Amino acid sequence: MLTGGGGTRLGGVDKGSLELAGSTLLERALTATAAADEVVLVGDPVPTSRPVTWTREDPPGGGPAAGLLAGVDRLSGPVEVVCVLAVDMPAVTAATFARLTAALRDDLDGAVLVDAAGERQNLAAVYRLAALTAARPERAQGLSVRRLVGGLRLAEVAGRGAETRDVDTWADLRAFGG
Repeated sequence: MLTGGGGTRLGGVDKGSLELAGSTLLERALTATAAADEVVLVGDPVPTSRPVTWTREDPPGGGPAAGLLAGVDRLSGPVEVVCVLAVDMPAVTAATFARLTAALRDDLDGAVLVDAAGERQNLAAVYRLAALTAARPERAQGLSVRRLVGGLRLAEVAGRGAETRDVDTWADLRAFGG
């Protein structure tokens, strides 16, 4: 799970600490991934309601692909499928991940949430660890997740309601009722 970049459009505020309906975006993301055996958070450590492993990409600020791969590197046990969620997608739930996981067939490398315009939300997805490992470039700093997973065979799962919306600005947060 990625806890966010610099939050520049929010004046540098940590997105995970933003509150929506009495819960931080980070806690909402932890609830959405409750079925995960292990949770690795990429970002600066903060208190959480459940045990997690913290890590950072090296160097910090290397972008979402570098963050995703840093999270993969910190997984402690044997893993076949990695669930990925950006902390700024507060409408993603455990049911979202159940639909993504159900769409993952043997001949696919992953499943990704898709918005109404057909745009893939690569940070709300499940990926086979072997596929991410095979796609890994020598250097990930500055690489977009779109490029990282661009060659993977992915099922597209239609987003429901606001699942594909993220919080990049204060107006986005207000649109969610925050």
